[in-house]
Amino acid sequence: MPTRRPAQPRAKPAARTKVAIQTAAPDAAGHADAAPDSDMERRICEAVYESVMSQRLTPGTKLPEAAICELFGVSRSVARKALQRLAHEHVVDLHHNRGAVVAEPTPEDTRQIFQARRALEAALVPLAVARATKADYASLRKQLRDEHALLHRAGQPAWARQASAFHVRLGELSGNAILHGYLAELVSRCSLIVALYEPPGNAACEHGEHVLIVDLMERGDVAEAVKINDNHLADLERRISLERPQPAQTLAQMLGLV
Repeated sequence: MPTRRPAQPRAKPAARTKVAIQTAAPDAAGHADAAPDSDMERRICEAVYESVMSQRLTPGTKLPEAAICELFGVSRSVARKALQRLAHEHVVDLHHNRGAVVAEPTPEDTRQIFQARRALEAALVPLAVARATKADYASLRKQLRDEHALLHRAGQPAWARQASAFHVRLGELSGNAILHGYLAELVSRCSLIVALYEPPGNAACEHGEHVLIVDLMERGDVAEAVKINDNHLADLERRISLERPQPAQTLAQMLGLV
């Protein structure tokens, strides 16, 4: 008769891993909508970016982790990840003793970034002209129509993004993915500098010059297109004033939360 194996103890169910979530403010019925940490991280990044582009947050403004946690109702780990992401995108600087502050590009930073961008776009425009098709030019002109519409009915952040997108699109048309990637980063950093330091009321990029550049490219006048684009970027750099008064507002006001 076979030996009967002793009964094995039943394994305890594995402990359920708790997933940290951020809850929004309760509604009138007392319920709260849960939002994943990744959503809250993105919300913090978007709030800071929009506030910088709208010139509510000025260079050097402190962004304490504790204040971010309180304003957005998140844990320190979420606030820290958001600030690290913003630092990677050059929107904030992280200092060992001062914590996170809105980026403060120096005059030399500004000169080098614009110098690199002008040199890169001077190389990309001829490549784009050599490859662009009629469909590409039609797409560019539609983009310019959207840009013109935003100029008259949208706020500064939306307009600035669309104006920057024009230059990134030229880089894409070059067919060189490496150069296009470098340009996208430089355009992003230039947009930040312009948002931080350009006097209020100025357009981040002149729409009429964008139209002229496309006209010249489509006619095959590469040298003139490069020249106009270079002057266009030089004018943008000249309008930057690195002196900005610090507003007497709370962090919540600067972030547009009140």
